[in-house]
Amino acid sequence: MSKQIDYYYALSSPWTYLGGPRLEAIAERQGATITYKPCDFGRIFAQSGGLPVAKRAPQRQAYRLLELERWSLHLEMPLVLQPIHFPTPGARAGLMVIAAQEAGSGAGDLSNAIMAALWAQDGDIENPETLARAATACGLDGVALLAAADQPEAAAILRANTEEAM
Repeated sequence: MSKQIDYYYALSSPWTYLGGPRLEAIAERQGATITYKPCDFGRIFAQSGGLPVAKRAPQRQAYRLLELERWSLHLEMPLVLQPIHFPTPGARAGLMVIAAQEAGSGAGDLSNAIMAALWAQDGDIENPETLARAATACGLDGVALLAAADQPEAAAILRANTEEAM
């Protein structure tokens, strides 16, 4: 029996950006494969009582930034603490990763590249050009993945991932 990790995550999360490569390293050491399952965390927050960053108490917002900076330094990963394009739904980015997952390759690398575009390069991950560049940097066909991301099947998978995560 092979080891399988179902990875439910938001591409707009700085914690996912910081933790994703570590999860991949753990999976590799353990001989596990990862199924990438981007979700709509706006819906999950609404159901679970979680609050988006902007609606949290100022003290919690400040502490979040402090912890993000600490982890960024500890992991030696560049991090823009307050990117221009955050918060962002990340839906288009999630759909593109779903398209890569469905094509059978590159979902992890693409996820990491997209999150680096937001959290290390201060890019807009809802912008098709940003997403296409991230895909190309991973050796993937960004134009084809964007087209696949616009298909109803990708949106259905995003909804299903979100329902499963809830």
